[in-house]
Amino acid sequence: MSTLELPPKPRGRWKPWLALAVVLVITTITLSPQWGIAFSFDAIVRNWQNGAGKIVELLQPDWSFFPRTIPPLVETLQMAVIATFIGAVISLPLSLWAARLTNPNRWTRGALRTLLNAVRSIPDLLYASILVAMVGVGALPGIIALVLFNVGIIVKMVSEAIEANDAGPLEAGRAAGGTQLQINRAIALTDAMPAFINQTLYVLELNVRASTVLGLVGAGGLGLLIDAVRTFYRYDQLSLIILEILIVVLVIDAVSDAIRRRLV
Repeated sequence: MSTLELPPKPRGRWKPWLALAVVLVITTITLSPQWGIAFSFDAIVRNWQNGAGKIVELLQPDWSFFPRTIPPLVETLQMAVIATFIGAVISLPLSLWAARLTNPNRWTRGALRTLLNAVRSIPDLLYASILVAMVGVGALPGIIALVLFNVGIIVKMVSEAIEANDAGPLEAGRAAGGTQLQINRAIALTDAMPAFINQTLYVLELNVRASTVLGLVGAGGLGLLIDAVRTFYRYDQLSLIILEILIVVLVIDAVSDAIRRRLV
């Protein structure tokens, strides 16, 4: 009569604990006064009255300021939509170029990925600062900065989604004698479209937020108005702008979520 043997314990159970320990050590070193950033709540404790006063002002929006915010808000939305459209048009073919399944040539694929890594490594605010100095104050440098930001994100996400798909249909297309361009257009593009639409909608949400910040360096939109009211310490007017941005982002998020559910 055979005896039942217990299954062996899975190996590597210590790895999550090791990772947690490493994170805790790094966090402790980072927060230490000698080796880290010397983070503490002393500044908040010392200036709590000043902070409480600003919070009270932020909780009292100046509704009479609303008409002045409409043109910059419209410009912000225009910047976000235009940048999203241009970035999506550029990103779709580049996503096929950056994926291993749709571009077997590792040299061209590697060159594109290296270039996009460089594009993503530069913050969009820095792009806007340089472009403002090149083309002047206004919406144009903000749109260009957002396009660069969009291309870096969309291509990375969509190309990874393409590589996660089943390679069987693509191999069947090659076996049938199709060229890589024909296979990408007939098979890969259809499979990648849901991920592409999903990432484009996500980037649109990011653009609305980012375009308000880019205006702080002169790249148009609500950021110019935010900088003006902040300069005069009008936190009541600033709170109204923040509330408008919040409402716009929530509406875009609701519409995007409805479109995503239809794609599933």
